[in-house]
Amino acid sequence: MRLCKQLICAIFTLVLSQQVTAIPQPLDKVAVQVDDGIILESEIQDLISSVKSNAVTNKQELPSDNALRTQVVERLILTHLQLQMAARIGLHIGDLQLDQTIENIAKEQNLSIEEMKQQIEGSDGSFSQYREQVRKDMTIGEIQRIQVQRRIQVSPQEINNLVKLIQEQGNKNVEYQIGHILIEVPSNPSGEQLEASSKRAKAVLKRLNDGTDFKRTAIAASSGPKALEGGIWNYMNINEMPTLFAEVVNGTHTDDILGPIKSGSGFHIIKVIDVRGQQIQEIKEVRARHILLKPSPILSNERAQKLLSQLLEQIRSGKAKFEDLARKYSEDPGSATKGGELGWAQPNVYVPAFAKTLNELDIEQISEPFRTSHGWHIAQLEERRTVDATDKNNTNRAHQLIYRRKFNEELQKWFDEMRADAFIDVLNQ
Repeated sequence: MRLCKQLICAIFTLVLSQQVTAIPQPLDKVAVQVDDGIILESEIQDLISSVKSNAVTNKQELPSDNALRTQVVERLILTHLQLQMAARIGLHIGDLQLDQTIENIAKEQNLSIEEMKQQIEGSDGSFSQYREQVRKDMTIGEIQRIQVQRRIQVSPQEINNLVKLIQEQGNKNVEYQIGHILIEVPSNPSGEQLEASSKRAKAVLKRLNDGTDFKRTAIAASSGPKALEGGIWNYMNINEMPTLFAEVVNGTHTDDILGPIKSGSGFHIIKVIDVRGQQIQEIKEVRARHILLKPSPILSNERAQKLLSQLLEQIRSGKAKFEDLARKYSEDPGSATKGGELGWAQPNVYVPAFAKTLNELDIEQISEPFRTSHGWHIAQLEERRTVDATDKNNTNRAHQLIYRRKFNEELQKWFDEMRADAFIDVLNQ
């Protein structure tokens, strides 16, 4: 009985000591209301911590905590608005698509999925949280594509004009990596507001000319879409840039600072971070022909392989010509009528087993029978060549440049429209 009382007393004392020494944990709270959704304070702090961690890794200075918080809140507002729109239209990235994307990311880093998981968790991260972040990024990319793509039209005339310009520029064609700072002006600004924004832009420009770090200044002062990345945009050709910038950037050099440039959005300041040239693009092509037999309930794998071996023997002995046998036996409707001719193509357009076989053949050599996903083949390599693909690439590139330029412009317009139509309430800290 006495022992029982002592045990109860000990337990009671332990409970009291835990109550006395327990440190109260702060509760999460709502920081911003975005339409029907909310942004938690923990989301803001997590992104701030991520930006600060990246800044340390990249030896990058950051602005004040207040300026950084403002940029982070704006980024999260846009993120939530896009995710809300995706939810409204029923856009969802499934697990299979997500797993394939993560597998591709791992391959690009020369890692297996298990190695990637160990690397993330070894850095105090959570692989499940990483998966959901990738899913969120994929969702945002897809909703942007859906909403912005339908706004963009690229005409043949635009492509032809740009191709002509690219051809005229030739090797003088260059790409620019630029830093961008936008000093925003309110919608329908008064003269006083416009003047205030202009003064801010001039003050920012003076600080940059005096040697202030561009990335830090962009994070602190810019309202542009790349503010949290220090205002840095990927390499762009002048034809790909927003039209407003293209004329002033053309012909500039690394470290040139341009602006302020007035637009409907505000005052823009551009710094040329780097300039790189373009080279003529060459591709390797092969011209080949083949005979294809497709296994079926009537024609087994063994019989298909044996028949091709017999046809190969007829060709090598001179008893028959490749093209005649292709017309008679090949089950490839696209090439059989042409004597098995496949025409000129890059090897990588074929399935891997076929491409591998062609790469191993000498000119005029005929392969032994081999299997691909299409069936059994014998193939002959007729010629190899290296061609200047600049014209073809210029056409493709012109379309991509125009599309990307318009996409960037329309994306910013969409952001502005979405932000203007939303109910945003930033609560007091």
